[in-house]
Amino acid sequence: MHVTHLSLADFRSYARAEVVLAPGVSTFTGPNGQGKTNLVEAVGYLSTLGSHRVSSDAPLVRMGAERAVIRAAVEHEGRRQLVELELNPGRANRARINRSSQVRPRDVVGIVRTVLFAPEDLALVKGDPGERRRFLDELAVARHPRMAGVRGDYERVLKQRNTLLKTAAMARRHGGRQLDLSTLDVWDQHLAQVGAEVLAQRLELVAAVLPLADKAYESLAPGGGPLGLEYRSVGGGLEGAAGAVSREELCGLLLEALAGARKQEIERGVTLVGPHRDELVLKLGGLPAKGYASHGESWSFALALRLASYELLRAEGVEPVLVLDDVFAELDARRRERLAELVAPGEQVLITAAVDEDVPGLLAGARFAVSDGEVRPG
Repeated sequence: MHVTHLSLADFRSYARAEVVLAPGVSTFTGPNGQGKTNLVEAVGYLSTLGSHRVSSDAPLVRMGAERAVIRAAVEHEGRRQLVELELNPGRANRARINRSSQVRPRDVVGIVRTVLFAPEDLALVKGDPGERRRFLDELAVARHPRMAGVRGDYERVLKQRNTLLKTAAMARRHGGRQLDLSTLDVWDQHLAQVGAEVLAQRLELVAAVLPLADKAYESLAPGGGPLGLEYRSVGGGLEGAAGAVSREELCGLLLEALAGARKQEIERGVTLVGPHRDELVLKLGGLPAKGYASHGESWSFALALRLASYELLRAEGVEPVLVLDDVFAELDARRRERLAELVAPGEQVLITAAVDEDVPGLLAGARFAVSDGEVRPG
């Protein structure tokens, strides 16, 4: 899979940009603040319907513009598709595939698949559990695009259930009448059913990613491992269950956990059990990476997770576009060369760097100079 043409309108710093791309390595160089990352961020957005830098769409629209447009021509196994997203902050985004306007934004998921590594990924190791949950869920969508819909369903059910719990909690605190909570059983069932699918995908990924991440880490930092990935569920009973528990059993476990937490949930007015509360614990040499790993080890761990994602998708038949956003500046010379050796065979690798010298010679390919809102072949 590779992107052959990227077109932007009012996206970030670009009033308009047209970039012709080819398979192999393409490197965007230029001083910081000139828009290099904006280009690869746009490619990543087509893959995940979100930015790796911000949590909302508003910052993605150029100052003074009402909307932004990302359009890309993509080729995969001889088939060409044109995908377009129109970002409308505060309103529904729009999507088109091959000029058709009769699609939902989530219908474009899977046309462009990316694995993106950026400085923000240090939060995979050092950040809060939400960063690691998002890592698993975005990889699940990359493997199985239908999971975008499952994630959306889970978030909607969770929102409805939280609204009911909050209303009950407020009534209780203010001495109001007791609400009929019989509908909570219905929402429990919905949450457990959709949550079981999310859990099953996460557990499968933990088992699949671990050996690949350990191998990648050993390549980047020989003798520095081993790595460990441990999935911890707030509801309990799911640890180490990868491949051993059916979706029906997971649903049952979630229902039991919800029943056990109901009194506390009604008191606090929020859902306390479910995939949205779980944690992926990263371990290095048997110790939790968060709090024990050095800065360099944390970088290598985060990069190993992304490389493992890349290898997993490749092994399953879809080679994603690999994006390395300002990565080489954070690595020493030895790790730069090792990383270059690992990614050089990729069908398409997009790299951003402040200076050409940061990019190992092994990754020679197309060069683009980025400055003053313009992208020029260089």
